[in-house]
Amino acid sequence: MSCWETVQMYAFRSLGYGERLLPREDFTICQQVTLIGSGMIWNVYYGLLALLFGFFLANALALGKAAANPVIRKPAEWFILIFRGSPLFIQFFLAYYIFLQLKQVSPFFDVMTSAWAGALVVLFLNTAAYSAEILYGALRSVPKGEVEAADAYGMTGWTKFSRVVWPTMLRLAWPAYTNEAIFLFHATTLVFFSSFPAFQQKGDALYYANYFADKTFNPFIPYPIVAVYFIILTLAIIGAFGLVNRRLNRHLPQEARRRLRYRPQLIR
Repeated sequence: MSCWETVQMYAFRSLGYGERLLPREDFTICQQVTLIGSGMIWNVYYGLLALLFGFFLANALALGKAAANPVIRKPAEWFILIFRGSPLFIQFFLAYYIFLQLKQVSPFFDVMTSAWAGALVVLFLNTAAYSAEILYGALRSVPKGEVEAADAYGMTGWTKFSRVVWPTMLRLAWPAYTNEAIFLFHATTLVFFSSFPAFQQKGDALYYANYFADKTFNPFIPYPIVAVYFIILTLAIIGAFGLVNRRLNRHLPQEARRRLRYRPQLIR
């Protein structure tokens, strides 16, 4: 079997298209690269959707934490504390247990015990908490001069927030938020180790890497392939977020623009 035939058979296997059975013998580099790449579709799915929905919740939580009213502020503070204070791996296990209990109450929660839905919810809530803390810090750092200038122009309420406060908050938070986005995509590999099952061997990148490592007794080929895929994904994220960062800083002089740099979080 040629490498091109292997790609045709396994490129979208993680989505249920192509060959149903996994290879059983004569494992080639092409098979491993193709199937692990197929599994990366799920990692990108988890990261993109969790990042998208988490961004909106993070903004709401940041504003809630900055609110003067304790009825609004305290729930936001406790949400951020719980999800930032507990390990993501434990959150997966607790969420799966909760979804199993809710499943007994109503069939509506059946879908939440699957990885594509339940694990996505956990990642969404987790990244929202971390992103909210980043945005809250940026909100507190908005220069008072800009707010006073908005007041002098007669801006109030939503107009002042949407045209002055929020753009500045986003511009200040974007470099740190980029690191959070990168970490989120890396954290999608924990879905494999969580309790959420992979349906009909349609797993993520680490699922297929672990399969080849078990079959060949050689983890030094599939796991570096996963690492290369994530390095490429990280570079793509930096490039995409760099374009947004350039857009956010377009009004600043060239020498005053903050360049986006990747600073990995060794301890979170």
